Amino acid sequence: MNEQLNTLEHAQQTAIDLAIQFGPKVIVALLILAAGYYAGRWVGRLADSMLEKIGLDAPLRLLLVRFVRIVVLGLFLIMALQNLGVQLLPLIAGLGVAGAGIALAMQGVLGNLAAGLTIIFTRPFHVGEYVSIVDVEGTVEDIRLFNTVLSHPDRSRIVIPNRKIVGEILHNFGTLRQLDVVVGVAYDTDIKLALAAIQDLLRAHPRILPEPEPVIRVLTLADSSVDIAIRPWTRVDDYNDTSSDITRAVLETFRERGIHIPFPQREVRLLDQT
Repeated sequence: MNEQLNTLEHAQQTAIDLAIQFGPKVIVALLILAAGYYAGRWVGRLADSMLEKIGLDAPLRLLLVRFVRIVVLGLFLIMALQNLGVQLLPLIAGLGVAGAGIALAMQGVLGNLAAGLTIIFTRPFHVGEYVSIVDVEGTVEDIRLFNTVLSHPDRSRIVIPNRKIVGEILHNFGTLRQLDVVVGVAYDTDIKLALAAIQDLLRAHPRILPEPEPVIRVLTLADSSVDIAIRPWTRVDDYNDTSSDITRAVLETFRERGIHIPFPQREVRLLDQT
């Protein structure tokens, strides 16, 4: 019983000695870390306002602000460790070895990170633009360090790893898209009348942009019709609805003006075998 009491008293005395020796240092280190946290936030807000004034894109600005905060917090962390008497050189060497192992185990993640930095700095597209890449398309909703998020016209969200984007062929539509409607008219149709009717309905449609100027031209001489290409411009958000509206408007306008849209037809001749 006496031995247990002696052991407990020794442990208490050791804890008190350690608290006296390291307690103030731990408190000071925690205060340094707290000061570093708030200093990082303040410097980050200052950097964000400065970068916004020079017109940097939001993803790049967010990346730089986070980097500044991490650097500031890292400096205060070094000060806190030095206050505790930690030897930094062996710690840095150990972190370097651990970092090499982590890098080998996370090649895919690091590849996405490198590709994300490439996208952010080279800026092949911006938030709000409509792009087509790796067999998917949509409006750029967010550009992150590891992936890019697209919003599809069917209201779904597409998340693409950044390493799948860098090095691929990218079709950037921007904020405008060109409709591609093809309509056929009979061969005996007055082509000038048909083109004028299409021009009139495009001018009257509220979602068709006057600039760039719509493209209306005879496309090809098909088997049963003369095909006319109708390619006006509209905003990305209006693309699907406008395409349907124009197709319906062409049909109704042609019916009103007596312009015939022919059915596919074949001429069959029977030869007299007698």
